[in-house]
Amino acid sequence: MEKKEFPKKWAEPKIKATSREGEPKAGSAKPAWISNKVFDIIKLILGICLLPFVYSTTVAFLNQIASIDISLQNYFWAGVVTLVLVYLFVWEPTVVYERGHRLVEIIFSFFQPLVKFAPYLLPIYTIVLFILYLFLCIFIRDKWLHEWAMFLFGLSIALHLIFAAQSIRSKKGDLLKSNYIFGFSFMYIISLGLVALFLNFIFKEFSFVNFLNNGYSIASAIFQAVFSQLFMVRS
Repeated sequence: MEKKEFPKKWAEPKIKATSREGEPKAGSAKPAWISNKVFDIIKLILGICLLPFVYSTTVAFLNQIASIDISLQNYFWAGVVTLVLVYLFVWEPTVVYERGHRLVEIIFSFFQPLVKFAPYLLPIYTIVLFILYLFLCIFIRDKWLHEWAMFLFGLSIALHLIFAAQSIRSKKGDLLKSNYIFGFSFMYIISLGLVALFLNFIFKEFSFVNFLNNGYSIASAIFQAVFSQLFMVRS
């Protein structure tokens, strides 16, 4: 007897949604693209608003560090210059920064949002050096400890700022540079504030409170000047 063949179950062919021109429809991708661009614009505006604080914290830090003994100031700036010269002409210590970056990720692995942002905000080597300095102060009272501490503080903060900025700048999809302007400005302010806090504990001449007050007053003056100019133009 001839075997009967039953027709296979008919399946509706999948038709790819297309627009009038025959292009695939964006669907939900278009609202996502718009929201991303709006978020980029907001970050750009916030980054521009942070720029006066970048300037004011820099000026406030320079004013406060000038109160420390000149020889110790020179050791700090020698550390900064040493890192810059090594980076430009000798060797890029990328592996050193990446290991510190990885260390921060391990420390904050319990909370995922901190894993993403903490390595850029926290100068881990400067923090470790400060803790080590506090421990050594118990046993060592010589001036050379202060000198080496200042040199290594300058070296480590320069390392953090250079490579954190490089990492933020190298991220893709930042056409408006909003991530870089906002991210670097915020990172710079936090990092410089931490160094100021450490120096406040080490030197009685350095005042963290004055650093904050000066930074705030300078930034406020900048915003008032900008707003007054805008008001005058409109009037």
